[in-house]
Amino acid sequence: MSVQERKQRERADRERLIVATARELAEQQGWDAVTTRRLAERIEYSQPVLYSHFRGKREIIGAVALEGAAEMAAALRAATSAADGPRARVTALARAYLDFAERNPAVYDAMFRLDGGLAFAREDTPEPLKDAFAALLESLAEVAGDGVHPALFTETFWAALHGLATLTRARRLPPEDTGHRVDLLVGRLAVI
Repeated sequence: MSVQERKQRERADRERLIVATARELAEQQGWDAVTTRRLAERIEYSQPVLYSHFRGKREIIGAVALEGAAEMAAALRAATSAADGPRARVTALARAYLDFAERNPAVYDAMFRLDGGLAFAREDTPEPLKDAFAALLESLAEVAGDGVHPALFTETFWAALHGLATLTRARRLPPEDTGHRVDLLVGRLAVI
């Protein structure tokens, strides 16, 4: 291995460590606790080293969001691949989405609530975000209905899931009724 390759590998390892540490700290104490000073202390590197990877907290949030999007896409695909039939796939999709949001609140915030400097629904949207949307679209396109644009239907269904996730986490909706809400949402889709 050349010196250049070793340095690139070490840089990539440091970057993964910064993102993992930020994510861990955010999950434990919230995003307000994530500062470059605290990250530098935790990973035992100087703040300038952090700034050589990320210009600041916003970019770190963006990196966590991209990592989370890839994980969410994988979770949605795993859940839907085991389901038989459109209704079962949409139900599995909804439950997997809400489960991901509940198990990863700081990551979910990085993806959808905080400014990570990422473009959504544009040409320059990063691939992990496009893939997470594609994971939704794969199951929802088949139930969009005649004359309904699959992407618009997916956006609307996603908005409903996001609302359920956000309101349940904020204790505006009782969490014990989440399964009933999913059944109601999926049951109202007339085409399945």
